[in-house]
Amino acid sequence: MVVKYRDAGIDIAKIKRSQASIGRLISSTHSLRKGIKTMSGFGHYAGIVEMPGGKLLATHTDGVGTKVIIAQMMKKYDTVGIDCIAMNVNDIICTGATPISFVDYIAANRNDEKIFNAIVKGLVRGAKIARVAIVGGETAILPDLISGKNFAFDLAGMVTGILNKQDMILGDAIKSGDIIIGVRSSGLHSNGYSLARKVLLSRYSLHDRIRGVGTLGDALLSPTEIYVQPVLETIAECDVHGLAHITGGSFTKLLRLKKTGYLLDSLPEPPEIFQIIENRGVEREEMYKTFNMGIGFCIIVPEEEKERVGKVFRKHGFRSSQIGRVVERNGVFVDSLRIA
Repeated sequence: MVVKYRDAGIDIAKIKRSQASIGRLISSTHSLRKGIKTMSGFGHYAGIVEMPGGKLLATHTDGVGTKVIIAQMMKKYDTVGIDCIAMNVNDIICTGATPISFVDYIAANRNDEKIFNAIVKGLVRGAKIARVAIVGGETAILPDLISGKNFAFDLAGMVTGILNKQDMILGDAIKSGDIIIGVRSSGLHSNGYSLARKVLLSRYSLHDRIRGVGTLGDALLSPTEIYVQPVLETIAECDVHGLAHITGGSFTKLLRLKKTGYLLDSLPEPPEIFQIIENRGVEREEMYKTFNMGIGFCIIVPEEEKERVGKVFRKHGFRSSQIGRVVERNGVFVDSLRIA
């Protein structure tokens, strides 16, 4: 049986149409404050405005998605906070911004001090890795909105960053011949869980041990990597043309940077968890449009920067390698397969 993301209730094409409609609506707000210029308002990894004096302020908001359902099922709440920090800071650095502050939002069906403390411990751990201050947040108890006899919750946050205009990276410098360096992920990170749960939990229990994976629930809760420090160091030391956090939409995210061609012909073998999902009936094209397939972040640079980029990431304990290059034909290609 072939399983697609829309079978799990997620229709990417319809979501993109909704996003385009939203983008047209919010653009009408971009000139409301005199002296504030919107530099990047919709469609990239962060919104950027120019403040009086020339400093740029970047903002982004994101959540953990249905990964929180795995946390609820496992009754393990101390790692999803790391994911929440990661999903925000990894996005905002794709513009060249340095994240400086973060606020969180926890919505739950009931108050549970022990669980809230566990969630916040994860947020604090993630913030320390990213070196970003948590300066506030909101906890909302919403029993009429979030149902369930057991504890249930959602988790999201917002990050603020700063940068100088000359340091802004939006992908316009990307050109044919540039190389794409991929940095390894720790697993699914925080995307594709609706599809992953549909295909995996129809066959396995979260407590099942799987060869090459370990206990399934633990593997699915493996925290999203935080790439802030090596990426900021790479920006400072190398000629970076584009940055992409590989999340929802997987490698189609590259088209956010520039509408050109991205040929991914040297991807590493995907970790076992992705191979198991594919073997459960998800087609290869759907896999590379949904999951990170073992690559959590991409850096696009001229070929002569390859060794310097690799050295930075090795220094910070990350594995990276060239996974492809920029080409003239439009689209995103995994070998000969066009995924976008």
